Amino acid sequence: MKDTIIKVRGYHLDIYKHVNNARYLEFLEEARWALFDDNGALELLAQKNWGFAVVNININFRRAATVGDILCVRTQLGDFNQKSGILTQTIRNLKTEKIITEAQVTYVILDLNTNRALPLNDEIRTILTRVIS
Repeated sequence: MKDTIIKVRGYHLDIYKHVNNARYLEFLEEARWALFDDNGALELLAQKNWGFAVVNININFRRAATVGDILCVRTQLGDFNQKSGILTQTIRNLKTEKIITEAQVTYVILDLNTNRALPLNDEIRTILTRVIS
């Protein structure tokens, strides 16, 4: 699990003066990059010639965020199946503690030599659990 803090800036807003829906996807991606970058996972994946690829995102918008809000994006490891896994991401307003957005992110681990999804075997699951938990 990892928390990433993001401050809402003016350029994140739409004409209604709240965060544009597409910006939430960027906030979620920023948190995923921080998760992998901050603990050496990117280097580990590169050594094995593997890639982390998002294949689906289901997102629920609960409340609007506005300029100056400080948001916490929490990223947690979810379930695995044979070839894909789930990351659960929640964005909440740090001041109000209210949930702004919730997302389920489905990913695969690619073999970058073949560009095909690898089975999520015990080795991959152990690595992901160590990195993300």
